[in-house]
Amino acid sequence: MKDKFLTYIQILQNQITSKLEEVEGVAKFREDIWERPEGGGGRTRVIENGNVIEKGGVNISAVHGKLPDSMQKLFNVGEADFFACGLSLVIHPKNPMAPTVHANWRYFEMYNENGEIINSWFGGGQDLTPYYLFEEDAIHFHQTCKTACDKHNPEFYPKYKKQCDAYFWNAHRNEARGLGGLFFDYCKETDEIKMEDWYNFVTEVGNSFLQAYVPILEKRKELPYTQEQRTWQEIRRGRYVEFNLVHDKGTLFGLKTNGRIESILMSLPPNVQWVYDHHPEVGGEEEKLIKVLENPIDWIAP
Repeated sequence: MKDKFLTYIQILQNQITSKLEEVEGVAKFREDIWERPEGGGGRTRVIENGNVIEKGGVNISAVHGKLPDSMQKLFNVGEADFFACGLSLVIHPKNPMAPTVHANWRYFEMYNENGEIINSWFGGGQDLTPYYLFEEDAIHFHQTCKTACDKHNPEFYPKYKKQCDAYFWNAHRNEARGLGGLFFDYCKETDEIKMEDWYNFVTEVGNSFLQAYVPILEKRKELPYTQEQRTWQEIRRGRYVEFNLVHDKGTLFGLKTNGRIESILMSLPPNVQWVYDHHPEVGGEEEKLIKVLENPIDWIAP
């Protein structure tokens, strides 16, 4: 399974970076191959200073070795070996009318002293973080997620949409990071669902990403905007940074397993503002977004 999924994310990385370069038109992804001293490595691809994409990264990694003490405590296990691979991406468009997007699909195995698998699971999801609210964009993104889920289980979309709203919640701000999407973790084999079934589901979601995001980016990338709207984008990006550094499990896992710091922090936007006690204008488009972030919405009618 680990070889199968690793092959999948290598192909998916190529598909996603090729399509995003096509939409971008000018800038290209730069590639870094890196190795982790304790075992494994990855292929980082970053794009910067484009006409459409201000900064973005589409990274894959496959790391293995002894499970660090911090992760032993997290999983409530003793000494063990592990393998983890996944694809993680974040795209920060230049135009504040175009939303930031994040996605991640990953697989994890843990082994006993004989090298036998004692635990394995899939995780991942994709979510949208706009700076200005276009309801049709939210509906399109969520509908694409729902369509992918419904091919496998009609209960998946409402369950994983709810988990996404709960996970991407900036508790210290009492607001969502964005408009959500899907979030699933610890997807393990049961009597009803085999690992092969989970693989088929996770890859279905991964394959839906470009369909979910690219039409939105195409529609918004050339809309006019003001310097004030750009400032608002940078203030909201500050909330994105706060979530990633305070709450995000993937960031914390990378830091605790001696991951490659440049790849871990590629998710951070290049230009950010923290304005003291900032409040958007009452009745404006900025306040409209904030009200939605304070109370997650069901974008797809049941």
